[in-house]
Amino acid sequence: MKVGIHKHIYGRNIDFLKKYEEILILNKIDCVWLDINDPNFWDQVRTVDLFIYRWTHYDNDRMLAHTILPVVEKDLKINVFPDQNTCWHYDDKIRQYYLLKSYSFPFTECWIFWDKYKAKEWLESAEFPIVFKLSHGAGSSNVVKIEDNKNAEKVINTLFGKGVQSGQLPFKNSTKTIDFTFNKYLTSLARKLLNFIKENDISVFWQREKNYVLFQKYLPNNNYDTRITVIGDRAFGFIRMTRKDDFRASGSGKIDYDPQKIDKRCVKIAFEVSKKLGFQSMAYDFLFNKTNEPEICEISYTFQDIAVYNCEGYWDSEMNWNDGHFWPQFCQLSDLLNIDNLIKPQ
Repeated sequence: MKVGIHKHIYGRNIDFLKKYEEILILNKIDCVWLDINDPNFWDQVRTVDLFIYRWTHYDNDRMLAHTILPVVEKDLKINVFPDQNTCWHYDDKIRQYYLLKSYSFPFTECWIFWDKYKAKEWLESAEFPIVFKLSHGAGSSNVVKIEDNKNAEKVINTLFGKGVQSGQLPFKNSTKTIDFTFNKYLTSLARKLLNFIKENDISVFWQREKNYVLFQKYLPNNNYDTRITVIGDRAFGFIRMTRKDDFRASGSGKIDYDPQKIDKRCVKIAFEVSKKLGFQSMAYDFLFNKTNEPEICEISYTFQDIAVYNCEGYWDSEMNWNDGHFWPQFCQLSDLLNIDNLIKPQ
């Protein structure tokens, strides 16, 4: 048995990928690192039983994943993670909404327009505040609360005009997560200087978002969201508090791992969706509406592994509780390789 792991094309997220390697080595399973830039990539990938490409939300990453993963899975018939069921909608809030609503799963209501004038016509009867989102974005970036018709119209004009790049929203109430700690600042500066000298373009977001607009219903009185991560027959849960004087929780880093605070309805819904749609691994973000019913507002096949590991245990699909700390990479490999007795790293 051999597992191939694709290198991250930006040289980031190495620790997450190395955790796969660590577990495979511990279990004496062959592991090889692959790179689409190598001339013999396709010869190498044909030799593996499982191909892992943990792609993230950067533009090049998305383009490459949508190019090679379907070929490996559909044409070469090789087991892949993530497969198309799991990732074709990743970091695309429009695809996520269309998919889950088509199955009538509880997803916070969205209004998506591909026509400028239809969007403005809808504004005449819209109830404010509403939430504007770009289709792409993580950690609450590209998410803005719109308070009135005037600002909503500005959003529409921008998206159906010159458009906007991810992370560059010119509207109020936008958030950017920037770490200004001294060491990281120097590392970032050194990397930028080195790439400038090498004449490399390191812009991770270069595509412009335009010619659509996505508004989502604003759900008040949510001081936290509930993150449920389903991997196979395991559901990990925690809550994330919102930022100070803000309505967004994703990326806040304010996490409460007490399983007693998890609304079990969220766990059951997450299991139901994953089973119905055949997801290998999926994180669900839940909010509660005015009648206190849970609604999914976003989903993501990948996530920060340490947040899952810090959970005190997980529920199985029968809602039985299992104590312990588990790396998501271990759970994924156990399922993908169909090895029940896979040795867990310490």
